[in-house]
Amino acid sequence: MHPTISQTSDHSASETEHYTARSEAGAGSDLGPWPLRLARLALLLAILVVLLGGWTRLNDAGLSCPDWPGCYGELILPGSAQGQALAQLRYPLIPIDSARAWLEMSHRYLAAGLGLNILLLAVVAARQSAHVRRRDGGRYPRRLSYLLLGLVIVQGLFGMWTVTLKLLPQVVTLHLVGGLLTVSLLVLLNQSLLRIQLQSRSDSSYRRTAASDAGPTAVGSSVKRWSGIAVLMLLIQVALGGWTSSNYAGWACPHWFSCQQVDAAGQTVALDYQAAFILPSADQQSFLGGRKSPQARAAIQMTHRGMALLLVLYLGVLMLRFWRHERLRAASVLVVGVALLQALLGGLNVIYGLPLWLAFGHHLGALLLLLSLLRLYRLSGLSARERNYG
Repeated sequence: MHPTISQTSDHSASETEHYTARSEAGAGSDLGPWPLRLARLALLLAILVVLLGGWTRLNDAGLSCPDWPGCYGELILPGSAQGQALAQLRYPLIPIDSARAWLEMSHRYLAAGLGLNILLLAVVAARQSAHVRRRDGGRYPRRLSYLLLGLVIVQGLFGMWTVTLKLLPQVVTLHLVGGLLTVSLLVLLNQSLLRIQLQSRSDSSYRRTAASDAGPTAVGSSVKRWSGIAVLMLLIQVALGGWTSSNYAGWACPHWFSCQQVDAAGQTVALDYQAAFILPSADQQSFLGGRKSPQARAAIQMTHRGMALLLVLYLGVLMLRFWRHERLRAASVLVVGVALLQALLGGLNVIYGLPLWLAFGHHLGALLLLLSLLRLYRLSGLSARERNYG
């Protein structure tokens, strides 16, 4: 008995529906693990670049290579005495300091590796976003990937201008803030890619977890707003810290709780807040060591301290507000703990006169505070399954 036309059509339709269901179920899995792995590698590289950049700045190595992108006209500083002598002829007024020059070049090459990684992520976004958008609702973070690529290009320009404009304070400050913004966006990219990977697994445990998270105990969007404000405040504080460092105002105030400037006659001089935040113009002279008056530097230092106090108070309020959310309690306590440690490091730097390792510890503390705040922000928007895998 031969099948009728209607039976054949029904069978073909069934196969088509089955194939379509399988295709839709595997929509996210087509991406594979590589985008998330690339994003995690990029985040690690960004953290290392920020840390190495801080170490380079604290060692006054930012101008140890007077040109860009090379170093004394070479892509790699020569190791031999003859090679260094030839390189020195190109810049006879700037003595070669091999240790500092290698530190600066290591920072540049590591940053170049980060840029290449982010370029690969943008290529993945361009190749994958079309079919992922059709199949699973456009969850692939295409715009975020492109934004990161644009940011890392701007960071490269800031790196060049740091050298060519001879440590112009606003360039140095923006370069620091840009580095931490890169870290922040990479955290968001990792979160988005993690969600794609988890949502592509259509097992029942994920559906049960998602259903439980959608209940009345789920954290509301106001929590993310509160933690987002904290991240913004921290970035402002980082900018003030960068302005303090680039103007060499870290030692302007010898006391932690006060800052009095005294003139040659022994009279107290008011702090110059107006001059503190005037942007200098680039010229042929280096800004190494700073140019602002002691009164302006003291005003910069006190502004940085005042913002630090506001940030710590806000984070304390944040912890109390989040205390009733079990999933956020430990994360908010960690944030406040890191903030208090950072404040302690700031005070110790003032007391002991900015020793190198304490100053680097303060730089590291800012990065750790940012990461802990981003973790708090991320946890407020993740499901239980995503928190387990993140």
